[in-house]
Amino acid sequence: MKVVLLKDVKGSGKAGDIIEAKDGFAQNYLIKRGLAIPADAKAISENKAQKDAKAFHRAEELKANKALREKLDGAEVTIHAKAGESGRFFGAITSKEIAENLAELGFSIDKKKILLDSNIKTAGNYTVSVKISPEETAKITVVVLN
Repeated sequence: MKVVLLKDVKGSGKAGDIIEAKDGFAQNYLIKRGLAIPADAKAISENKAQKDAKAFHRAEELKANKALREKLDGAEVTIHAKAGESGRFFGAITSKEIAENLAELGFSIDKKKILLDSNIKTAGNYTVSVKISPEETAKITVVVLN
């Protein structure tokens, strides 16, 4: 019996898959528990429409992430920090401070997406990566002044 899975079923498939299951398993387990519906013409067309919509939204999301990366690439953030006599800061510049300064420039970036290679404890220019999505990473310049 062909069924369309509504939820992930271990050993059978993922949600949205159309699988061939034994009649007893399909009727007594999958359909009875709401994990699947019989694969008639209506269910198959709805499944195809959902997959198409999901693919469209994913493509739009990729396009938006690419546009954000292009706007963010090369952006410059200036941070003022208090330093001691040796020129070292009384702490380090954190991703939270960078995210707050990016917000002032109009970019809403989560501090967890800002990847610092090492601690920023002295004045200077630093290149920092911002992970927008698994596919898109932008490089920004952080200028740290005393």
